[in-house]
Formats: sequence, C-alpha cells, structure tokens
Amino acid sequence: MLKKLLMVAAGAAFIALGVGEASQAATFKVIADGLDSPRGIAFGPDGALYVTEAGRGGTEGCIPLPGTPGVNQCYGPTGAITRIQNGTQERVVTGLPSLAAGNFNVTGPHDIAFDSAGKAYAVVGLGSNPDDRDNQLGIPDFGQLIAINNFNGGGSWTRLADFAAYEGLNNPDGSSSGFYNPYNNGIDSNPYGLLIQDDNVFVVDAAANTLFSVKTDGSELTLQSVFDARPVTDPFSGQTIGMQSVPTSIVTGPDGAFYVGELTGIPFPEDAARIYRIGTDYEPEVFADGFTEIIDLAFDNKGGLYVLEFTSESLLSGNPNGALIYLAANGTRTTITSDELIYPTSLTLGSDGAVYVANRGFIAGQGEILRIENTKVPEHNSALSILAFGACSTVSLLLGKQKLTSSVKSRA
Repeated sequence: MLKKLLMVAAGAAFIALGVGEASQAATFKVIADGLDSPRGIAFGPDGALYVTEAGRGGTEGCIPLPGTPGVNQCYGPTGAITRIQNGTQERVVTGLPSLAAGNFNVTGPHDIAFDSAGKAYAVVGLGSNPDDRDNQLGIPDFGQLIAINNFNGGGSWTRLADFAAYEGLNNPDGSSSGFYNPYNNGIDSNPYGLLIQDDNVFVVDAAANTLFSVKTDGSELTLQSVFDARPVTDPFSGQTIGMQSVPTSIVTGPDGAFYVGELTGIPFPEDAARIYRIGTDYEPEVFADGFTEIIDLAFDNKGGLYVLEFTSESLLSGNPNGALIYLAANGTRTTITSDELIYPTSLTLGSDGAVYVANRGFIAGQGEILRIENTKVPEHNSALSILAFGACSTVSLLLGKQKLTSSVKSRA
C-alpha cells in the first residue's frame, strides 16, 4: 500500500511531469510465485517480506457482484498472508475471507502494515453493500481492519474497525454527489490501502471514496476525507456521468502530508488518474495528474515517488500491462518498465535499492512477487506539462524502507 532527512524550500511550488526514456538496465527476478491474487506487500520487523493474498473465493455462500447484473461473487476462507524470507515462501496466516467471481474478480485481504512494536494489521475488502455481507453472507470480517494475532500458519486475527458498516450508515460520498451514473449502485465499501503512523491507522476505501483514521486498538474511527466524483463523458451513452475517484493507496510524503493515488472508476479514461496531497486539514488537493489506473505509491529517500499503474491503458482496452513510473523530486517523470508487469497490485522499496512488486495480482494461482533491480533513473530537462499544487513552506523530508535478502529465480 513507505527515513533520511532532507530540507527543501518551496514557495509557490509546481510539479513538472516530464516523460523520459525507460531505464535500459532494469532487471527482474521472481522471488515468489503461485500466489492467490497477491495484493499489499510490506517488510516486517524481521526483515521478511509479507504478502496479502486475496485468495480465490469459494462455494460457501454468494452475494451479487456490484454493477454486473446476474453475476455473483462467492465466499471461501482462501485468503492468506505469505512470508518470503531467505529464499523461502510460506503461508503464515490462512483461512482469511475471500470473495470471487471467477479467478479475476477477487476480494479479500488487500494490504498489510506493521506498527512500531512489530504488530501486523491488515485490511480486508468487501466490494459490495454491507447489507449483503450481514444478511446474506454472515461473514463480518469483510470490510474491516484486523490485527494479526500471530504468524503460525493458522488463522488467528481480531476485528478492530468496520469501515463497511460506516459506509452503510453514512454513505459519505453521497452516491456520486447526484451525478447520473448507470453503473453506480449506491452504497459500496472496499477498504484497500493501509498506512500506520504511531498508534494511528489510515485506510482508504476504494469503493466508498473515503479516507479514515482509527486507533490501533480499534477506537476513534473517524472519517477524514472524501474524494469527489468528476464529470466525464460516458463512451457508451454519450451522457455526462460522475466518474468516481476509487482511491487505492496512501503514503506519507516528503513534507509529512499524506499522498493518495486513485484508480478512477468507469469509464476508466487514460491519463485521468491523480495523486492527491492531504495536509493537516484533510482536504484533498491535486498534487500530480496524467496517470492511468494508479494502484500504489512509494517515496524513496531522494524525495522521488514511484507510481504503480494497474494498467497503463484504460481497463476497457483489455491490455493487461501495467507500468512502474518514477516521478523525480525535480518533477521529471520516467517509465521504468511496463512489459514485465501484468495487472500489478502493490509495490514497496527495499533498503537494498530494489523495488518489489506484486504482479499478476488479480489472477488466482498465478500471482508472483518481482524484485526489480538497477532502476537508476536518468536525468531529464524537458517537461510535457506543469501542474501547480499550491504554496508550501520549508519542510523536512522523512523517508525509508527495510532490506530483504534472499536467493532468487532469475527472469529475463
């Protein structure tokens, strides 16, 4: 779903989005495979890499798949958390809830993070109306923040905060704020991205278009931000509809603010996804735009931002290739790779200088974790567009990651 100290002076600040040549030296190694819909990845206090697997659903009860009349998604306890350490991958938590409509449409454990004491937390998605969860499935773990009690190969966790229930009671985004939207079914919750600071957990709900905070003990669940829909033209009807934001990722930026990446909803136009900066007032403001289907973000120790695109073209195009893009601190933008990435779902940075990516993340049984090396980004001078994002004062930059060491299987 993120610390060396730098100082920058910024008055009226701008981000220049330049597009340069991809790094020719980047190499890829598969360090884990055969995963069931891998989503969030994070390094634990033991230096191992932990992966949430959304699973493959099952046959133990079904509910409707939103926006797809006549199609159901069915439950099974097939979600998991896998640990990758010293060249070995092992499922250390099993039995987590999973919903699937076929191998592709899978919802389950979506992200994982560790607090300062080393305790693990995860968010479990839903992708449906909480009434369906409560009245038809009867599986309350969906749509929740959970604490992982131990990594012993079994299934032991504690429910802490119910984001789906909040959506059911309040519907903060107001069903696209009154926009005409033939694809919008109203109340829908799908917690997706997770960030922990001190004893506070921050979660973005991709279906509800919201940012929440909650204490690590599950208390003080608070709505902090709502990401509004934008008017776009529906390519099928020609009408103006409300395109939902679909926030998928949250990280802490160089200035201490939060940065949230959005996937965007139907009709999934290219170059329409934005990165929002959220300061102390919790009001989202556009920091950078011109991306497509953002699924994750990560800052490095130079103040640069890695942006992972789930697909680099519209989801309606059918092209499964995603992209890893680097937005440098000086504003230039470089595509590091795209051909190797098939529906990637998460990234994190290692202190070894490598980028780790969950790949084939929406394909049960085919998921893998890639270690991407030699991603040195060349310098650029040109820019295609400039986006003003407001006036900032001098700020401290705090960033960082951990290291994974393991034997790997090489990939061309």
